[in-house]
Amino acid sequence: MNLSFQELGLSQERAQQLEKLGFTEPTNIQQQAIPHLLSGRDVVGQSQTGTGKTAAFSLPILERLDVKHRAVQALILAPTRELAIQVHSAISNFIGRQGLRVLATYGGQSIDRQIMQLKRGVHVVVGTPGRVIDLLDRGCLKLDSVEWFVLDEADEMLSMGFIDDVEKILSQAPAERQTALFSATMPPSIRQLVNKFLNSPVTVTVQQPKAAPNKINQLAYLIPRHWTKARALQPILEMEDPETAIIFVRTRRTAAELTNQLQTAGHSVDEYHGDLSQQARERLLKRFRNRQVRWVVATDIAARGLDVSELSHVINFDLPDSPETYVHRIGRTGRAGNEGTAISLVQPFERRKQQSFERHVRQSWQVLSIPTRAQIETRQLEKLQTQVRETLTGERLASFLPIVSELSEQYDAHAIAAAALQMAYDQTRPSWLQADEIPEEQMSKPKLRNGRRSSSGSRQRSSDGDRRPSPKPKLRTSRREVSTSSSKNLDSTGANS
Repeated sequence: MNLSFQELGLSQERAQQLEKLGFTEPTNIQQQAIPHLLSGRDVVGQSQTGTGKTAAFSLPILERLDVKHRAVQALILAPTRELAIQVHSAISNFIGRQGLRVLATYGGQSIDRQIMQLKRGVHVVVGTPGRVIDLLDRGCLKLDSVEWFVLDEADEMLSMGFIDDVEKILSQAPAERQTALFSATMPPSIRQLVNKFLNSPVTVTVQQPKAAPNKINQLAYLIPRHWTKARALQPILEMEDPETAIIFVRTRRTAAELTNQLQTAGHSVDEYHGDLSQQARERLLKRFRNRQVRWVVATDIAARGLDVSELSHVINFDLPDSPETYVHRIGRTGRAGNEGTAISLVQPFERRKQQSFERHVRQSWQVLSIPTRAQIETRQLEKLQTQVRETLTGERLASFLPIVSELSEQYDAHAIAAAALQMAYDQTRPSWLQADEIPEEQMSKPKLRNGRRSSSGSRQRSSDGDRRPSPKPKLRTSRREVSTSSSKNLDSTGANS
């Protein structure tokens, strides 16, 4: 039986503030961690993103902060600016009208502004290691009054090379403090950090739930030998036509090059990686959430702050190194009762990795071949048929009837309708489909079968089943042909993300 927030030891005022925010029942990690942190114990939490750990460590801290003491009493380290912003936003909401002040410090924002806020007095600092060290070196951030230290996403700190910075910051914090460390995985270097800086910590573990088969449809497209992944991605995107998607890549270079290729092909897509300024990141995030851009190509580290509700697809252009990262990626879709699709591009030498991921999630992926030209054209015709059905019930239909009436004096009505459909189809058909990039097997004339794909070997979904058409399908008026040289460059390794 789940306990309430008050039963965990939080004040009535805090519980009421949480209720206003829609938090009525603690998550697993919150039920385990909050009582220990309130009692003064150090805590090590093994938990994935999205399990509620921000509230797990911040709520006990907020309960015990001294509002009247205008000094930094809690320091929270996050690996990326996006995560720092998220944690800062969550804590600000948890505070309510209590009068506590929290500051986010990270690169990409004016350090002078952050220094000015520190001088005015803040109770909690949420920051990235690099900016925190800058403030410490300038003597603007004082740790003398710090009673609580939190290290969030410790394994990401390790992968980004921040462990030395973290140790430097910890060594400057008061010895008499309470420390909490949260990490999705616990490699030896993180264990060493725990043994060195935490005092007899309590370990709480929350297993990441497996990807629910009925919520996330996991697909694997096998890349033919001698094909690049960039070449294979185009027909996959045309066949799947994601409404919203995050396309995960390994490096910043691949993110930039793949984005350029997809934009050249006429897709609504942008890139999201560590080289972007903070202003550019925030602007893209706003556009993505407002559906002004459909797809985002992102590295894992940058995507920590890229949280969008009702994401229809996650695409693994590059497979991750660990099954935990795979689960974290695909868990961004299929949320809040919605269905989602996770697509992975698998090269021949990656089949063993694919099988290990399948064992981890205890579900076999649906293995598919790269869509052929006939399959894609059939899919395009299905979308066009859906659009025609919706147009037939539209209000503007009457204004075009006189044109049909005039043409019917010379032509058969069926021929007129077919000509109109051909014009609409030619507008939506990508020009690169005419090139030799797509296999021509099964080039028989596509047929419509009540909304199902007719080509053999393809998945069949009814129009009222798993894949629902967009309310107002958008026509792409033109696309420029993608150069094959651009495609080849995308499989080369670039700078680390």
